[in-house]
Amino acid sequence: MNQLKQRLDKIHARIRQSEHDFGHDTESVHLLAVSKTRPADDIRAVYACGQRDFGENYLQEAMHKIKALHDLAIHWHFIGPIQSNKTLTIAENFDWVHSVDRLKIAHRLSEQRPTELAPLNICLQVNISNEVSKSGISSTEAIETAQEIKTLPNLRLRGLMAIPSPSTDLITQRQPFRQLRELLEAMNQQNDMSLDTLSMGMSGDMEAAIAEGATWVRIGTDIFGQRN
Repeated sequence: MNQLKQRLDKIHARIRQSEHDFGHDTESVHLLAVSKTRPADDIRAVYACGQRDFGENYLQEAMHKIKALHDLAIHWHFIGPIQSNKTLTIAENFDWVHSVDRLKIAHRLSEQRPTELAPLNICLQVNISNEVSKSGISSTEAIETAQEIKTLPNLRLRGLMAIPSPSTDLITQRQPFRQLRELLEAMNQQNDMSLDTLSMGMSGDMEAAIAEGATWVRIGTDIFGQRN
């Protein structure tokens, strides 16, 4: 528990320092603890340290943990690739989906979201580095896709998500994050979309993402430690 709290405190300190260094409001950046492959007991321990938002990539694994931790007030975020046959379970059990990469998935999530639940918070995943191996729509498709998602009744389109090509240089890291921010700004200015979320940045490029306006950073190993 002490090691988890120390790691969590260190991440929070990095976030607050980056907010200060790059002129952003304190607590404008939210921490998403990426708990994929981690047991429910680890999530419970991090929850006890004050963390409330957890991100999962693999649906079957996530559902085991959601059931095991039903007594906790966790906000569950789905951040992995989405197959059509998984949308019902995601729509019924998650608060956020960061990885919507096509209209078909958005339509299914809206149709299958239980009406007694709040609208499902959605981020549109953009393949900002145009990598063949990466999921996500192109920047040129983003505006038209977002406009249609905004019309779906049981979704709330919050913003954009990206996983750029890895780099160790801060200046190089900032470029794709800047492109994503500029895309979101253009969508708001030209189409009055009121988007407020940029889900971008992980352990190795968190500072670059915050510099360019990240509102969610997705951190796994630096919170939970190395996998066994």
